[in-house]
Amino acid sequence: MSNAQHWIARKGRPLQGSLVIPGDKSVSHRAVMFAALADGTSTIDGFLEGEDTRATARIFSQMGARMETPSPSRRVVHGVGIDGLQAPQGELDCGNAGTGMRLIAGVLAGQAFDSVLVGDESLSRRPMRRVTGPLAQMGARIDTQADGTPPLHVHGGQPLKGIDFASPVASAQVKSAVLLAGLYAEGETSVVEPHPTRDYTERMLAAFGVEIDYSPGKARLRGGQRLRATDIVVPADFSSAAFFLVAASIIPGSELRLQQVGLNPRRTGLLHALRLMGADITEENPAEQGGEPVADLVVRHAPLKGARIPEALVPDMIDEFPALFVAAAAAEGQTVVTGAAELRVKESDRLAAMATGLRTLGVQVDETEDGATIHGGAVLGSGTIESHGDHRIAMAFAIAGQLTDGEVRINDVANVATSFPGFDSLAGGAGFGLTAA
Repeated sequence: MSNAQHWIARKGRPLQGSLVIPGDKSVSHRAVMFAALADGTSTIDGFLEGEDTRATARIFSQMGARMETPSPSRRVVHGVGIDGLQAPQGELDCGNAGTGMRLIAGVLAGQAFDSVLVGDESLSRRPMRRVTGPLAQMGARIDTQADGTPPLHVHGGQPLKGIDFASPVASAQVKSAVLLAGLYAEGETSVVEPHPTRDYTERMLAAFGVEIDYSPGKARLRGGQRLRATDIVVPADFSSAAFFLVAASIIPGSELRLQQVGLNPRRTGLLHALRLMGADITEENPAEQGGEPVADLVVRHAPLKGARIPEALVPDMIDEFPALFVAAAAAEGQTVVTGAAELRVKESDRLAAMATGLRTLGVQVDETEDGATIHGGAVLGSGTIESHGDHRIAMAFAIAGQLTDGEVRINDVANVATSFPGFDSLAGGAGFGLTAA
């Protein structure tokens, strides 16, 4: 069923059990990338076997980093060093991975060879000037389409200089691209953000031996540093866990344990938002994996109430809004989201896609330029949902289908494999009513 193109979601049973969520996508991208750039051999455990992360691994293999897969979710990476990448044969295909394309652009900006980054239809519509602009300030030459979208043609042999970059957008991808280019630049490179974003890059660069100064919203490093191989354990992906946190919160009789989920403080905005709405979620067995805090999350059904989501939480939950919208539809009263214009330039226009889909099921949604008001408490009806090839939209409406007495058809779900391979089988085992159409 994991190869299904469409799903039928209908009411299942209360969600029960203890689930192992796949590895964090953001950490997996960076782990395989930094291991390839390091001196020595690194082992990565918990690597996400998704299409996005495999695309990143494949790209670095094309540039000379040898990788072994002794078992699923494990990679042994033989690094080539910061200056050891080789010119690839042909284009470098990032698939659907915006994280991959933007971070790799920062690495390629400092190489001696030319390269071309391409992506699938969805990625080819996503804005790249937010990355190519600051990289150009450092001396890089990167050509895009006239509207700033991929492919990215990166011209090699350009000497880079460190910059002090005040990012106009709160984006961990933009910050990371600039910092990675900074490793190849003369002098120091610093990034200051309008709001703090996820610090995966900073934490992992430090784990690979790079001297980097960082605090929420700020990071600085000097060029010319080398990375030392290290072993990484990838925590379970919070963004993937989010769908089960919401589902168990709103399906009566549910109780789930999600094992050792990554709780990076710049990632867990949804946790705070759900608790603000009355969710019953506790943390047990705290630990640390690969420099990241982790814990078991135990979630039990609880009646949710609508709330105004603080804008300060938005950067820390930008990928979790599709799941939040379904929680809001199930909650009593209104939930108000503002400051989330970034959702319009994700894999799809997620504000429009979620608003349209929820209206199809009978929920009143007042859409604004940077958010929406969701009027919760209505009984959900049946309908057909267009996911627009967006994995998070598809999984969000798989949850919504559990609340209807009819059925919800969700079209174009193949891209779920980019971030959460096996979601449908894991969800079905926990109690979802979810079948291939």
